Amino acid sequence: MSEVPLSKEEIVSFFEELQNNICKSLETTDQLGVFEEDAWQRTEGGGGKTRILQNGNIIEKGGVAFSAVFGETPEKVLSSFELDKSDFFATGVSIVIHPQNPLVPIIHMNVRYFEMSNGTWWFGGGIDLTPHYVNAEDAIFFHKSLKTVCDQHDPHYYSSFKKWADDYFFINHRNETRGIGGIFFDRLGPDTTNSKRTRFEFVKAVGSSFAPIYVHLMQKNSVLPFNEQEKEWQLVRRSRYVEYNLVYDRGTKFGLDTNGRTESILMSMPPFAQWKYNFQPEEGSKEKETLNYLKKGIDWL
Repeated sequence: MSEVPLSKEEIVSFFEELQNNICKSLETTDQLGVFEEDAWQRTEGGGGKTRILQNGNIIEKGGVAFSAVFGETPEKVLSSFELDKSDFFATGVSIVIHPQNPLVPIIHMNVRYFEMSNGTWWFGGGIDLTPHYVNAEDAIFFHKSLKTVCDQHDPHYYSSFKKWADDYFFINHRNETRGIGGIFFDRLGPDTTNSKRTRFEFVKAVGSSFAPIYVHLMQKNSVLPFNEQEKEWQLVRRSRYVEYNLVYDRGTKFGLDTNGRTESILMSMPPFAQWKYNFQPEEGSKEKETLNYLKKGIDWL
C-alpha cells in the first residue's frame, strides 16, 4: 500500500492541536495561571498565536507559541542555509517555561517544518532542560524519556541527537552548556529509509512527549522549599539563558531575519535575570556542583 501524501495543512493542524494540548496540561498542573493568547499576522504572509502564562503558582513566565508563515525567502536565510532562491513556508510550535521555584528546571521545546516552492523540505526541533540546580535523578528521568521516544523511531536517533544538542546548546563565551542538554535535530529531510511521513511521525512523538515530561518535573519539584540564596542563583542562571538565546539560537535569528513578530520571538526571555560581575560560587557548594555538570558528553543513562 502506498503512503498517504503528507500536506502542510496536516502538519499545521497537528501543531495547532499540540499548542492546545500543552497549554491545557500546563494550566491544569499550575492550578492558578491561565494562558492569554495574542494572535498576530505577518505582513509578508501568515501569522501565529502566542500564548503567555505569567505569575502562576508554579510558572513565573511561560510561552507556548504557534506560527505558520510564508512568502519570499529573505536573503539572510538563503545564504545561511545555502539555498537557491525560492519562496518558503514554515510552521511550528516553540515553548519556553521559566518556573517560580529555582528547584524546578527551565525547559524548552521546538518542533518545526520548513519547505520551499522548489520542493525542498525538512523538519527540525528538539527539547532540552536547563536546571538552575542539576539533579541527577531528574536528569536521568529526562534523558531516559527522550531515548524511549527516539528508540521507537530509529535506534540511532538518541545518541546522534543528544550529541547534537550538547554541541548546539553550548555557550561558547562561557565554555559551558546551557543545561543538561536533551535532543536537537535539524534539516531532517528524505533519505533511503525516511519519507516525509516517517519524519513527521517522529516530530509528533517528540512534541507529544513534552507535557508528560514537564508535568512530572513540575509536580515533583514545585513543592520543595527554597531560600533566598537559591533564588539569587536562579537569576544568575537565567542570565546565561538570555545570553545563549540572543547570541546563538537559530530560531531567534530565523524569526528576526524573516520579519517575525518580535514579542513572540523574544517570549523565551525570563521576567527577571541578574548579571553579577565575575561571580564565582564557592568550592563544594551546590552552585559549584551544578557548574561542574555543564559540559558536553555526560552520559545520563
